[in-house]
Amino acid sequence: MENYIVSARKYRPSTFAQVVGQDSITATLKNAIKTGHLAQAFLFTGPRGIGKTTCARIMAKTINCLSPSEDGEPCNSCDSCRAFNENASFNIHELDAASNNSVEDIRALVDQVRIPPQAGKYKVYIIDEVHMLSSAAFNAFLKTLEEPPAYAKFILATTEKHKIIPTILSRCQIFDFKRISVADIANHLAYVAKSEGIEAEEEALHIIAQKVDGALRDALSTFDQIVSFSGNKITYKNVIENLNILDYEYYFKVTDALLLSDISSLLLILDEVLQNGFDGLDFLGGLNEHFRNLLVVKNPKTASLLQAVLSLKQRYQSQANACSTRFLFNGLETCNQYVLSYKGSNNKRLHVEIALTQLSTLNLGIIDQQVTAIPHNVAESSSAYQAAKPTPSVKTPSAPAVQTHVETKATETPVKPLPTESGNQEASPNITQEEKPKSTAFTSQESPAPKPVPKPASKVKVPRLTNGNGRSIRNISIKDSLKALKAGKSAADAEPEPIISNSFTQEELAAAWAHFVEDYKEQSPSFVLTLARGSPQLTENLKITYQVPNIIVKQDKLNVSVLLNFLKKELKNNQITLEGLVMASDAKHEAYTDRERFEELAEKYPNVKKLKDKLNLELDF
Repeated sequence: MENYIVSARKYRPSTFAQVVGQDSITATLKNAIKTGHLAQAFLFTGPRGIGKTTCARIMAKTINCLSPSEDGEPCNSCDSCRAFNENASFNIHELDAASNNSVEDIRALVDQVRIPPQAGKYKVYIIDEVHMLSSAAFNAFLKTLEEPPAYAKFILATTEKHKIIPTILSRCQIFDFKRISVADIANHLAYVAKSEGIEAEEEALHIIAQKVDGALRDALSTFDQIVSFSGNKITYKNVIENLNILDYEYYFKVTDALLLSDISSLLLILDEVLQNGFDGLDFLGGLNEHFRNLLVVKNPKTASLLQAVLSLKQRYQSQANACSTRFLFNGLETCNQYVLSYKGSNNKRLHVEIALTQLSTLNLGIIDQQVTAIPHNVAESSSAYQAAKPTPSVKTPSAPAVQTHVETKATETPVKPLPTESGNQEASPNITQEEKPKSTAFTSQESPAPKPVPKPASKVKVPRLTNGNGRSIRNISIKDSLKALKAGKSAADAEPEPIISNSFTQEELAAAWAHFVEDYKEQSPSFVLTLARGSPQLTENLKITYQVPNIIVKQDKLNVSVLLNFLKKELKNNQITLEGLVMASDAKHEAYTDRERFEELAEKYPNVKKLKDKLNLELDF
């Protein structure tokens, strides 16, 4: 027990070949030693635990070796190498600048430099954590560092190069050590485990390598900790339990539930995670990293960015194939927003639950867009139109309205089911023409018979606006409508809309127009009032004209767009266009705005204007 040595010291490299993950730097140092091109000062900089001090010691031993190898490695058998290995060399001095950072310490060092070595070629001074020296100590060290004796070599090591004054940096050859990759750390841990007779799972070693952020010394320390916990067999379960790491199995389950929009499973998984003592912020951060891993493996060019064992990579690849790129991008953005706002929330658990609920809507595709102000059933969506087949040419107004019964062979064209609110798709049997489907998508080669025109005396009953779930939409947000119009335009630019050209008559147009007027009057009474005063006319090229009292109504793009979309869906023809015709100037002017109405009222009743002036009223319109 007394002779126990930690792995970080026991397996510390003694030659350049044993240094892990710093091949370019070790090759440069060996070439400099072989050719004799040694600078008077070196600066090794980089993160902790990656081999800076180790390389400094190996270099100090090698340049004093009496019989170095041809590739620039120390022999480890001469008197100088044995003295170094036994910590008894008088030519190599190490100074900890963190505790010896005063100007007196540097002056004592300078006095030692003046004494030549009694044995060997060089006196090597290794100053660790050199950035801790005071300004006076740096200035006292400048002259000696710039022009030392030929036998003196200085090797400075630091983790914070930016704290060293430029005059010191300009006198040194600077070597930037990099973080060691996860694969290199895992391979070195496997070598240590094999040397110690310890059975270790490859997945467990990868978890340790990922946890230490590129520091091999930290990885060896963690390895010793896991060995003390689990004995001579290191498993993945023991590693995540000892290091308090959330198992990636949870993230695979969460992603599967998100793809199915299964909110109940998501909440149960979150409860299990919290019951195991993990923090909600760590859960969100891990889920964000999981989305990142899925995103990088979707593209073969970036698949190498995923640091994981082969079996885990295959599992990531399998789940990535089930996720759309848009879903992953939106998931990353949503997780990042909730991570940033986590600390400001009062109820942490509710905050994470809301995040999962929002994430569960991302895979619904177009369903998560804002509901547009179109008074029609949501079943007539783009997915249903894609299942429809082209219909015969449009019947022009001049053609006689003769209904011809054509017997067609029943087709069995399956209609793609629409996603429900929970994200699941209800399986629908193949719908044929003989089954009289309720969907507006056509499954026959011929267009269906025109709708019977209602009698003028009967009142037309129009269903309320619904969102596809049977819920009535009473109010329509202009902001949401604008967003929906913008989203629809973007979707139209990305993929051309299939042509739907069902024939219709003037009577059917009038009935659809009446439907819209009746149902839209609560959303925009003034616009509906304008439409009710005139009747639409079907002209050539499927253009529908209607009269408007002024240019303001004609340029009301939002309401006109809602009207056009409704007519396209109601008449099953997306080739329709609208044109508002402004009434002639000699016609009676209709008051449209509030100002026009007030002026018309004041002209008819002059006392109204006098009352306004007498009371000094200011009307806000």
